[in-house]
Amino acid sequence: MSLDAKLERVVARYEELKSALAAPTDDPRAFAKLSKEYADLTPVVEAVTAFRKANAELKDLKGLMDEAGDAEMKAMAESEYFGLKERLPEIERQVQIMLLPKDAADEKSAILEVRAGTGGEEAALFAADLFGMYQRYAALHGWRFEIMELAETGIGGYKEAIANITGRGVFARLKFESGVHRVQRVPETEASGRIHTSAATVAVLPEAEEVDVKIDDKDLRIDVFRSSGPGGQSVNTTDSAVRITHLPTGLVVQQQDEKSQHKNKAKALKILRARLYEAERAKVDAARAASRRSQVGSGDRSERIRTYNFPQGRVSDHRINLTLYKIDKVLSGEALDEFVDSLIADDRAARLAELP
Repeated sequence: MSLDAKLERVVARYEELKSALAAPTDDPRAFAKLSKEYADLTPVVEAVTAFRKANAELKDLKGLMDEAGDAEMKAMAESEYFGLKERLPEIERQVQIMLLPKDAADEKSAILEVRAGTGGEEAALFAADLFGMYQRYAALHGWRFEIMELAETGIGGYKEAIANITGRGVFARLKFESGVHRVQRVPETEASGRIHTSAATVAVLPEAEEVDVKIDDKDLRIDVFRSSGPGGQSVNTTDSAVRITHLPTGLVVQQQDEKSQHKNKAKALKILRARLYEAERAKVDAARAASRRSQVGSGDRSERIRTYNFPQGRVSDHRINLTLYKIDKVLSGEALDEFVDSLIADDRAARLAELP
């Protein structure tokens, strides 16, 4: 489909929505759905209008250049014509970006999972550093960060940490964080000052609603048991911990942080729903990305995506070859957007290159 045809279809749909919203309705849910689509299309149509106006203006200036008898008028028309002609490709590119298919999960909140990888206690300490980085990053963006599970080690590390990050567009900004994060530093316990390399894995899953993933009760095995580890007296003396097994896939989720069995079950179901939703998305993404060389956005956690080198004070993202010499600001969450923005731009560029 040509760009003009795509633009025409967008404008036609916009006008269709405008008429539908003006008509009386007794269905508030349908009205809300149409309103959201109309709001999403408004900036796209504004960009299309600006693009068409620029093209029409270019045509007028060309005519003025060809017909102007006055040398000064001709020179002015030429100046405006070549200036607009130079800007037009960028205006067209912005329109194409806005026409790119949106990830349906981008506006969702997210489940963040951080786990210690290779490297023993040092890996667990690094997992805690990463979890703290995302917690501070969420605060900077005004998102709600709810800790759902923490499996701590004795000296401040995390074997596993899970959080629910709630806010508008959380998944869109965090989805490229999924992968293996590697750290190079001298552990505090290392007497010889030798640099160790260890790793942690990060998984960012879009939070799924019940309408996104239907889970049948018959597909679940729910076991309750006594919680272990630190907690209040009642945590350790009642069967409040919950383990849910999704029989068709074999996925197992366990929650024991709450004193209430009911709350632990609700949290476990939320995590299970997110993992099932992400598994389905991964299938679709794999099929869609089969012909792509770049793996940005695939959520593939089999390869390292970023290295945090403390002796050199640098953080390097290997997917986009971007290195920042401000490790403290990255880990404080302040400079993480520099990676996030670059990854989003790189993903857009790759998808634009695929357009016919």
